[in-house]
Amino acid sequence: MLQFVVRRLLEAVVVVFLALTAVFSLQFLAGDPVKLFLPTDTTPKQIEEFRQRLGLNDPWPVQYVRFMRGALRGDFGRSLRQGEPALALVLERFPATLALSGVAMVLALVVAIPVGVLSAARRNSWFDHLGIGATVLGQAVPGFWLGLMLIYVFGVWLKVLPTGGRGTWAHYILPSITLAAFVAARFARLTRSTMLDVLSQDYVRTARAKGLGPRRVLYRHALKNASLPIVTLLALQLGQLLGGAVITETIFAWPGVGRFLVQALLNRDFPVVLVGVFLTAVAYSLLNLLADLAYAWLNPRVRYA
Repeated sequence: MLQFVVRRLLEAVVVVFLALTAVFSLQFLAGDPVKLFLPTDTTPKQIEEFRQRLGLNDPWPVQYVRFMRGALRGDFGRSLRQGEPALALVLERFPATLALSGVAMVLALVVAIPVGVLSAARRNSWFDHLGIGATVLGQAVPGFWLGLMLIYVFGVWLKVLPTGGRGTWAHYILPSITLAAFVAARFARLTRSTMLDVLSQDYVRTARAKGLGPRRVLYRHALKNASLPIVTLLALQLGQLLGGAVITETIFAWPGVGRFLVQALLNRDFPVVLVGVFLTAVAYSLLNLLADLAYAWLNPRVRYA
């Protein structure tokens, strides 16, 4: 187990290194950020002095080595737009994204898992057809359209919920529903399909033959063995949400990482973009490691080589 964890952590370091290298290289294709920040009447001498101060006149290998040395110390440079440390600016907005992602994920799981389990247990019933229709609709409806409709109905028409910002618990309702709709649909469909495979296994028929109740058979025996793909999807979806739910945060003016990174990308604020890539790569790597470790707890037959 320890060797497996160490090996996966080393692989995570390689993934983060390659992600940073790729984005650092691509930033040179996005154009000169100096022209974006300086006034149009700036003289060539002033432009040259600004480029020299940022180190943009150095060769690519020199800039790359300087950036990697700083990244190892947690120093990704200063924001070109705000002049503050890029890492601090992103981490300042990370709790808002973490809170919204957590609420949306809990909401999605609370709705999706029971729907998927019951749809599989009552295959071809009216509940199953209704559940399949709801999941297809949840995946087909664009997130931006759903968010705008929720704002119009509950914020403009009924005027019962806030439509933007972060404050009280009421501010979480509309954006979390918008995020949870698509995620819940994916979890429900995956839960149904994996449960259908598990319910046809011999050990499930044996559990029923022993006289165990339907609820115990479904949730204690079948769902536990069908949860490995669900855990994998959970890690991927949570990593995606932590990386920034861009559309939702933009629509609801949520002060999170996704909205901030989009603004930084449009402004060619490359130090901030690199921090976002770094945190996203770390989140994906750690969540996938936790998912792999959860496999052994859910299924004792899983062994780590």
